[in-house]
Amino acid sequence: MLFYIIYNGYMQDQKGIEYISKNIEETKEIGRRLAKSHHRVLVFEGELGAGKTSLIQGFAEELGISNITSPTFILMNKYPLKNKKNFCHFDFYRIKDKKEALFAKEIILDKNNIICIEWPIKEILPEEVVRIKMEVIDEEKRKITINYGK
Repeated sequence: MLFYIIYNGYMQDQKGIEYISKNIEETKEIGRRLAKSHHRVLVFEGELGAGKTSLIQGFAEELGISNITSPTFILMNKYPLKNKKNFCHFDFYRIKDKKEALFAKEIILDKNNIICIEWPIKEILPEEVVRIKMEVIDEEKRKITINYGK
């Protein structure tokens, strides 16, 4: 039997946390909370329009970065942070050959970088990542599942 904790609009079990976001602002707030967890590599999965970029925008806002957009056509945006680290936002949606993403492996493994990846490619990921799965419930609502395991 799984053990669940229900608190403040989300459900938690031993594997992770599940949120139901009612709108974009709630999705961004979940991103802000996620940034406070201090995990270094996060991967985002979900269909187009599921809200991955909105969640990452909230994450980036908590790091002190505003007005980010998805790097769909350029693959990566890099933002310097005050603590001599970088925030790197990848979007591999348009990658046709996994070899096109190999440039990112060194950046992802660099411990001075905080990484968010939309449409991840497993061959370039470190062992420990936080996986965020986003599902569309309706026009506004999203189910967001965050797994902290390997």
